[in-house]
Amino acid sequence: MFKFLKEKITNWTKKISKEKEPEKEEKKKVVIKQKEEKEPGFFKKITEKVGKIKVSEKEFEAYGEELKMLLLENNVAFEIADKIIESLKEEIIGKEFLKKEIEFEIKECLKRIIENILVEPFNIVEKIKEKNSDQPKEPYVILFAGINGTGKTTTIAKIANYLKNSGFSCVLAAADTFRAASIEQIKKHGERLKMQVIAQQYGADPAAVGFDAIQYARKNFVNVVLIDTAGRMHTSKNLIKEIEKISRVCKPDLKFFIGEAITGNDIVEQVKSFDWAINIDGIILTKADVDERGGTILSVGHVTKKPIIFLGTGQEYDKIEPFNKNKFLKELGL
Repeated sequence: MFKFLKEKITNWTKKISKEKEPEKEEKKKVVIKQKEEKEPGFFKKITEKVGKIKVSEKEFEAYGEELKMLLLENNVAFEIADKIIESLKEEIIGKEFLKKEIEFEIKECLKRIIENILVEPFNIVEKIKEKNSDQPKEPYVILFAGINGTGKTTTIAKIANYLKNSGFSCVLAAADTFRAASIEQIKKHGERLKMQVIAQQYGADPAAVGFDAIQYARKNFVNVVLIDTAGRMHTSKNLIKEIEKISRVCKPDLKFFIGEAITGNDIVEQVKSFDWAINIDGIILTKADVDERGGTILSVGHVTKKPIIFLGTGQEYDKIEPFNKNKFLKELGL
């Protein structure tokens, strides 16, 4: 995953440590030599007789702009790219680095900056255990929302399987009463996972379906209710009002937005709209396994101040994993 962004960052850190232009005073010392051979890299030349180096503001500006363009090309939102560049500038300008460790030090700076940008995810298993302990008769209710075509229902099934493997019983609510075959789809998932699915007919009030599933869970001592909803565009006011009603009636403990990692910066506006409507608690990104850029993960959480909780990495039920900041940084080569 994130191959493109990893390559760009790696190449940039190597370039800034080897190919900068010399300072004016250094240029004077090598005028004659330059006529005979290619001018050596900045760091090679300036550290021939000293063990430490400094990066000037002028030098950083040229390479900082290049890094910013690389980030933007890999789906990092403009404001996040700006933040990374400004933070990196504060970290390295005017500070001394050992000449043999400049590339490593720059990577470490980038690692710290990106780590601070990523919103810390919470542990869904711990949250469910906490409520089940405090209110054993009350199920933990999770509402899922998102736009059309992001693999929302399949992702819900994956999370149901994940929770089942964590020791929880689950019931699925087929509250997508709009899309053709949506009820049949979630029922198939229920059969495969051996979980009860609460459904009504197409056109029924989705809030009522969610409410029925909660009542079923209470009567049958089911730990978790997972409420599927119809995909809706974030610009559709009527459908956004509908998801508001579902949230108001069902009073979920958690509200997740499900979107595609490969959507790029469009997902930021999508999440903002859903967050404004129902105050989402976290984000689940599908198709992370085919996301070669990685910028969406950097952008969406920081811009919305909401954590990424899960990444979808394939079609099978076990192809979902809790988001881990350290693993993401390793994927970027940091």
